[in-house]
Amino acid sequence: MNKHYITCVDSVGTHKMVYTQWGEEDNPNVLICVHGLTRNGRDFDFLARELAKDYCIICPDVVGRGESDYLTEPKDYNLMVYAKDILTLLHHLNLSKVDWLGTSMGGLIGMAIASQPESLIRRLILNDVGPFIPQGAMQRIGGYLLKEQPTFIDLNIAQEYMRSKYQPFGNLTDEQWQHLTQYSVKSLPEGGYTLNYDPQISFPYQNTPLESLKAQEFWQWWEGISCPILLLHGQESDLLLPDTISQMKEIHPDMTVVSFPDVGHAPALMNDEQIQIIKNWLAETKS
Repeated sequence: MNKHYITCVDSVGTHKMVYTQWGEEDNPNVLICVHGLTRNGRDFDFLARELAKDYCIICPDVVGRGESDYLTEPKDYNLMVYAKDILTLLHHLNLSKVDWLGTSMGGLIGMAIASQPESLIRRLILNDVGPFIPQGAMQRIGGYLLKEQPTFIDLNIAQEYMRSKYQPFGNLTDEQWQHLTQYSVKSLPEGGYTLNYDPQISFPYQNTPLESLKAQEFWQWWEGISCPILLLHGQESDLLLPDTISQMKEIHPDMTVVSFPDVGHAPALMNDEQIQIIKNWLAETKS
């Protein structure tokens, strides 16, 4: 595992995007793993360790998260900037075809790129996200983004918070919760810890009352996708609903859907069962 960064352009200058790379750099089989809204690329460490024998795996920290820079202009925190940054990374690495695994926000970025003509995404794995985000999920997301970021006196208190907030991830081991906590917080100059993302990523939610937040739709992207798709679904998810999956299947009837019981938004992709499903699908759909 190696850590690198590239410089990307934004509306007022440039910013650094850090990414973690697993496996052999010259492996032509490349899997891009992109995390959720308040997460970071280290969410994929367990999966990457398992798949690194077969793939070069690239896990960026989307700008404003993890070790990447925070943006000067908050309005630049949007899906189009995120997609442009990752395309900059792929061009920097001279990649013409990649497979894509995206959790929640990472899946939306993947949909945006995969829907473009002659997209470089060869196969698309969406983790608990689709082209319709219900109003209730939007209000839940806005609710926690707009709260003042919590601080923790030590990592044990931080881990208690993580176990509570991310309970929908499913039944994780102590080691996995420790891993998530380690990379979800950063040290404060005065001591203690806070969450490892820029509070300004909430900018898209800041000027709308929570009760006025509306459902979001991305069906035009969905209709433009032509590559094979694997959809992973937490059965208790409030973000990816059964009706949405049915509509997605109408447009892409060959899409493979796997649902995980007792999991909400979103499957953590850390346990052997979930990793093996991804590994098997990639092997089965390899051209």
